[in-house]
Amino acid sequence: MTDSHPRITKAVIPAAGLGTRFLPATKATPKEMLPVVDKPAIQYVVEEAASAGLDDVLMITGRNKRPLEDHFDRNYELENALQRKGDAARLAKVQESSDLATMHYVRQGDPKGLGHAVLCAAPHVGHEPFAVLLGDDLIDPRDPLLARMVETQERYGGSVVALMEVAPAQIGLYGCAAVQTTEDDDVVKVTGLVEKPDPADAPSNYAVIGRYVLDPHVFDILRKTEPGRGGEIQLTDALQQLAADEKIGGPVHGVVFKGRRYDTGDRGDYLRAIVRLACEREDLGPDFRTWLRSYVTEEM
Repeated sequence: MTDSHPRITKAVIPAAGLGTRFLPATKATPKEMLPVVDKPAIQYVVEEAASAGLDDVLMITGRNKRPLEDHFDRNYELENALQRKGDAARLAKVQESSDLATMHYVRQGDPKGLGHAVLCAAPHVGHEPFAVLLGDDLIDPRDPLLARMVETQERYGGSVVALMEVAPAQIGLYGCAAVQTTEDDDVVKVTGLVEKPDPADAPSNYAVIGRYVLDPHVFDILRKTEPGRGGEIQLTDALQQLAADEKIGGPVHGVVFKGRRYDTGDRGDYLRAIVRLACEREDLGPDFRTWLRSYVTEEM
C-alpha cells in the first residue's frame, strides 16, 4: 500500500428509500428493518462492512428512518431486563448491533437518486477512498466480496465496482459494464458503464451489483452530474466519466463475483433469501429443511 492508495476505513450505506415495493409493511417501518430470519436486513450490511475492516459507517437516511438509528444504539432498559433474567444469549444478540462499528447518520432530504445520496457523504468522507454498500444486496459472509474489492482498490487505485454475470435478457435491470481482462481472473478493467441498457445494446452481460469502492474525486463529478435515467442523479453516470478519463480519479476496475448473493429488494427474492438463509442456519436449518421438504412434497 502506498500513500496514494490509503487504507479504506469508511463505508457509506444509502438507506433513504421509501420501500414502496413492500407496502403496506413499509408504511411505518423502514424497509431496511424488515427481518431476514431474525436480524433486520441492514444489520447484515453493517456486519459485512465491519468484517472488511470498515469500522466507520455513515448511513444516509431520510424521514421515518429513526428506527435505523435506534437499532444500532444501546437499549439499556432491554439489556438490564435480559441481564436480570440471566438471559446471556439474547443479551449478547442485543448488544451485538451497537458494537459493530462507529455509526454516523445524515439525512438525504430530497430523494434525487443514488448519486445524490452518495454525494451527501462528501463532508464525512473528505478526501479518502470509501466503500458504498446498498442494502438490497446481501452478500454471504463466506464469500468476502468487499474485502476483495478493497484489496483491488489498494492495488490499482481509482474505483472498483462489483460485477456479476447475468442472463442477457436480465441486463436491462442493472447498470452494465464494458470490460477488458486483466492478469487476475476475477478482476476486469471497466472501460464504460451504462444504466439499464436495452439488452440488444448492452456492451456485456456484466451487471453492476450493490457494492462500490470509490475514489473521492467522484464527488466532484456528482456535483456536476445532471439527472439521468428516471430523472435521478445516477452514480453510474459519474463512474462512466471516471472510466472514460483516468486522469480525473484513476481507473475503474471490477471484481467479478461468483459467490452467494441474496436480493432483498424484491418481494419474491426477499422470501427466497429468508428460506435460503434459514436452511443454512445450524440452529434452525435441520428442522426447517425437514418441514420444507414435507411441505413441498405433501402440500404443493
